[in-house]
Amino acid sequence: MGSSPHVIMMVSRLVVDNFLGVFAVAVAAAVVGKAWPVRLEEILEQMLALPRVYVFMAVILAAALEKMRRMRRLRDVYLVEYGCFRPKPCYRTPFATCLEHAHLMPYLVDEESVAFAMRLLERSGLGEETCVPDAYHYMPPDRSLKASRDEAELVIFAAVDDVFAKTAAIKPADIDVLIVNCSIFTPVPVFADMVVNKYKLRSDVKIMNLSGMGCSAGLVSVGLARKILQVAPAGTRVLIVSTEILSSQYYVGTERAMLLPNCLFRMGAAAMILSNSPSEARFRLRRVVRTVTAARDADYRCVFQEEDDKGNTGIRLSKDLATTAGYALKNNIAAFGPLVLPATEQLLVALSLLKRRLLRGRAKVRLYRPDFRTAFEHICIHAGGRGVIDEVQDGLGLSDDDVEASRMTLHRFGNTSSSSVLYELAYLEAKGRMKKDDRVWMISFGAGFDCNSVSWECVKPAGDADGPWAECVARYPVQLPEIDKDIKEES
Repeated sequence: MGSSPHVIMMVSRLVVDNFLGVFAVAVAAAVVGKAWPVRLEEILEQMLALPRVYVFMAVILAAALEKMRRMRRLRDVYLVEYGCFRPKPCYRTPFATCLEHAHLMPYLVDEESVAFAMRLLERSGLGEETCVPDAYHYMPPDRSLKASRDEAELVIFAAVDDVFAKTAAIKPADIDVLIVNCSIFTPVPVFADMVVNKYKLRSDVKIMNLSGMGCSAGLVSVGLARKILQVAPAGTRVLIVSTEILSSQYYVGTERAMLLPNCLFRMGAAAMILSNSPSEARFRLRRVVRTVTAARDADYRCVFQEEDDKGNTGIRLSKDLATTAGYALKNNIAAFGPLVLPATEQLLVALSLLKRRLLRGRAKVRLYRPDFRTAFEHICIHAGGRGVIDEVQDGLGLSDDDVEASRMTLHRFGNTSSSSVLYELAYLEAKGRMKKDDRVWMISFGAGFDCNSVSWECVKPAGDADGPWAECVARYPVQLPEIDKDIKEES
């Protein structure tokens, strides 16, 4: 009976991926069998002849060494649960509302800028249900400190409430470490203190507040939590809160590169509880790789907060942002790939490199592009904008199905900054696609410029779809309008 090509490929990968290990064990066994001068029976006879006190001391020494080994070994890290802010319909901002508000504020934005912003919005990949804070619904927008605090309390407390509601066995008093990230708005006291005050966390809780890292801060926080949990006592728990506060950041000038954030960013927040205990864990953290390209001037200024020529503060997004993200991703996967790709893919990459070296100057050899779908069942690309998702999809050779979670998250929630990859994970679970042992790759980009890759392994899928997608997941996926390739937006 003939085998299908798919089965043959699976068998070949299994053989190659495990060949070196099996071969090494076989060789070692053969060498030891030939070279060992003493028979096993003789060793047993000598051990039985030893005084019992020696045997007892040897057992104690072996136990002590094993305990020391376990103490020195880095602990595994787990995602116990996560929760996301689910905006109410009153915060919705359809395109018609955006256009009406712009026309009612001619003293802030001219008609040419309005037309540009609407063209961008229509091609952005955002849908009609994305939400903005109360401050954006005022004319002019309320950019006060109070408005920003109100938004922060709304989204952060909702996300934290959600994660604690899903983990009934874990109470706020059980949190040992708190990490909060918000890129631009950082008041005094910081958001971490705000969370401690709201949930009455213990006085010995360790808190950290990260800022200025852009949309990658959520996965940067995961990397920080991993370092802490790997060496912390067993049972340590870390609460991570990721958000971006928009109220004080509305740009009221006419610089097109600085109008982009107004069109793409939307309100959102996510909270995660991580632990170094597998008890009640839902995902196991496998790999974390961060790549920083800030040494390149163009990358450093790619996402830059500054004033325009009229003194209006905003975030300037470079027109080369998608290309910059592609460069950062290329450097990131150079370090991440060898950690996660099966041996078959790594072998094909090595062979293409060897072929290029051997044929240098005689023929042009295209390097093999590894298929990361052999290492992951799900990929969550930061929903930073249609152009960013397109760049990553093209660079990795992914299908439309592979990037569905990213595109649908952008359509329903917009760019929620550092929390977006959690909304994407929630989409996959709401669709019932996450299975036990499935592997997930999260990719994020942030100001600086940097790229982060985090991989997870599913331990226990969600029992239900009660999350940010609960009321709308049945309508997705939706068909997105086609756009001209020469008009792209980035975030």
